[in-house]
Amino acid sequence: MIYTVTLNPSIDYVMAVPDYISGATNRAQTTNAYPGGKGINVSRILETNHINNQAWGFLGGYTGAFIATTLQHLAIKTDFTPIQGTTRINVKLKSHQETEINASGPQITDAEWQTFKQQFSKLQPADTVVFSGSLPSTLPHDAYQQLIQLVVSKQANFIIDTTGDDLKQALALHPLLVKPNRDEVQALFELTDISLNSLKIAGQQLIAGGAQQAIISLGGDGALLFANNHVYFADPITGDLQNSVGAGDSMIGGFLAQWTIKEDPVTAFKLGVASATATAFSEDIATQTKIRSVLDHVHITEIG
Repeated sequence: MIYTVTLNPSIDYVMAVPDYISGATNRAQTTNAYPGGKGINVSRILETNHINNQAWGFLGGYTGAFIATTLQHLAIKTDFTPIQGTTRINVKLKSHQETEINASGPQITDAEWQTFKQQFSKLQPADTVVFSGSLPSTLPHDAYQQLIQLVVSKQANFIIDTTGDDLKQALALHPLLVKPNRDEVQALFELTDISLNSLKIAGQQLIAGGAQQAIISLGGDGALLFANNHVYFADPITGDLQNSVGAGDSMIGGFLAQWTIKEDPVTAFKLGVASATATAFSEDIATQTKIRSVLDHVHITEIG
C-alpha cells in the first residue's frame, strides 16, 4: 500500500486575470478551486494510473470538508486526521506572470499530532510512504524526522520531497527516492555553479548520502535521474505551459506508479517525466489521457 502525507494541505484557488493591474479593482475571467497539497497531488497521479493509495494528513473546517468531498469524488481513499483549525486557502493568480499567495496553515494541537502519528502503527514492510510539502508552523521542527523514524521502525519504504535540513537528515535513512529541483540542490550544497556537470556531482552526493535513487528536476530544461550507479537525462519537451503547480508532485506520482508495477528506475523515470510534463501542459493535475499522449515524446539518455 502507498500512503501520501500532506501535513499542510490547502484549497488552491486559481484566478485567471489576463489584464491584472496592481492597486486597482480587477475582474477574474475564470476561477477554479482544487484540492491542493503536494502529497494530495501525488495521490491524484497514482489514482489516475490505477495504483491503490491512501492520502493522510490534517483537515479542518469548511475548507477541509471541501477537500475531503472533492477527493471522494475523485475516488481517492483518505484517512485524514480531523483538526479544530481551518485548512488554509492558497491563491494562484494567473496573468502576465503567475503569482502565488500561500497561507501559513492552521494550528495543530499536540493531541492532534499524537493522533496522527498513531496511524503509522499500521504500516507493513511492503508499504511506501510519500512525505511531501511544507510543515504547519505549529508542528515540531523535527516532525518529518519523527515520522520517518516510525516508517523505518516498520521496515517500510519512504519517499521524501522537501528541502534543507529535513532532506539532509532523511538521506541517512535511505529513502527510496528524493526529488529536489535545481534551485533546491543549489541551496542544499551551496553551489556557485549549476552547470550540468555540477548537478551531476550533486546528484551523486545525494546517492552517497544514502538515497536509493534521486531525481533532480530542471523545469523546462529536462530532468536528471541517478540510479544503480548510472546517470540519465530526460530531454525537455516543448509545449504550452499552463500550470507550474504540481508538476514536481506529478513526477513523483508517475515514478512511483510505474515502480509499483516494475522496479525499473528508467521506466519509472519515463512515466514520471511524462506525468510532470502533462501537468505542466494542463490547467490542473494531468489526466491519464494527457500523460499517455506525452509519454511517446519522452527521450532518456544515459550520460554517466
